[in-house]
Amino acid sequence: MNPTLRKGVALALLAASFLLAFWVIRHQPRVAHEIRSIGPLAYPLAVAVFALVASAPFSVTDALAIMNGAIFGPVKGTIVDAIGLVLAALLGYWINRHASRVFNLHEYLHRLPGWVKRFPVGSPAFLLAVRVIPGFGGTVATATAATFRVPVWVHVWTMCAIAIPVCALLTIFGDRLTVAVHGYEVRARHYARHYCETHRCPHFHFRRREPPSPSPS
Repeated sequence: MNPTLRKGVALALLAASFLLAFWVIRHQPRVAHEIRSIGPLAYPLAVAVFALVASAPFSVTDALAIMNGAIFGPVKGTIVDAIGLVLAALLGYWINRHASRVFNLHEYLHRLPGWVKRFPVGSPAFLLAVRVIPGFGGTVATATAATFRVPVWVHVWTMCAIAIPVCALLTIFGDRLTVAVHGYEVRARHYARHYCETHRCPHFHFRRREPPSPSPS
């Protein structure tokens, strides 16, 4: 592929992933509904969405991890997270290799705290330390790995070593939160029905099952 064409494709993917991340986070309930409603295709769709969002610069995948836990449960949701993160690492590495001038890496390297600068730039220890920094750490780590030609497998495992445990906790939390909210809603409806039937609330009407009328002889 022509270098100019590769750079154009990388820039297009970078813009698409950034816009998708913004749209998914803004319309998360709608995205969750669509994923739930497509049956077996829900898994590849959730993986693709997670990978594209996680590969975007300065993206926040916390909401998606919680959403995956609510949709698929803690175990399957974590698997979706893990596969999505591996694909995001590969995609983000490729994008940054061909569109590195878009991101002013040296400016962000200068802003890193002193304890991170103790590690050689591009080393596994450096990549792990940078990813701990919330906000821009993951973006700086990916750009650094691509700029300094870090082997892609080192980039993948250092990203997953930090991101997968965090996403797994959020996924489990999302599943537990969904169960708790559902249980609360059931109990609240039961209590409201019992209270209104006992006190004959005039503003609440519940359908009662009428006994079948006797058939004419």
